[in-house]
Amino acid sequence: MSIETVLLAVGTEDEKRTEQIAREAIAVAEPTGAEVVLTHVFADEEFDGIRAKLGVDPASEGSTPDAVAERHTTTRALAEALDDADISYSIRGAVGDHADEVVEAASAVGADRVVVGGRRRSPTGKAVFGSVAQEVILSAPCPVTFVREVAA
Repeated sequence: MSIETVLLAVGTEDEKRTEQIAREAIAVAEPTGAEVVLTHVFADEEFDGIRAKLGVDPASEGSTPDAVAERHTTTRALAEALDDADISYSIRGAVGDHADEVVEAASAVGADRVVVGGRRRSPTGKAVFGSVAQEVILSAPCPVTFVREVAA
């Protein structure tokens, strides 16, 4: 199976593991010349807060999820790493349930692989609080690469 499109799921919490996630996405995309689709998913209240923090008028063209994702610090850092590695990429934004939106985006772009970050959690923590990464792994239409946060 050839890998032509890699969906790199980006969340606000990924700021701490940007380098790790970028390295993994590059390792998957570079050998096949795949395009990476950076997909930043925001929860509803998070999106409104980030838009306000960026000083974006909710009625303007720059208030779309795609436009806000392009301006977000984490997405820009990942885009810079992809630029440095000469990897083709695009940026998408979405608002809603993180796991659902990642799975939907993977289907929409015809992703051959999804790269998602996460942190180590106990089985009890996953059961009580859920796990976006776990839900993506179980529901994605293609293989998923999980990048676990390395303890500092």
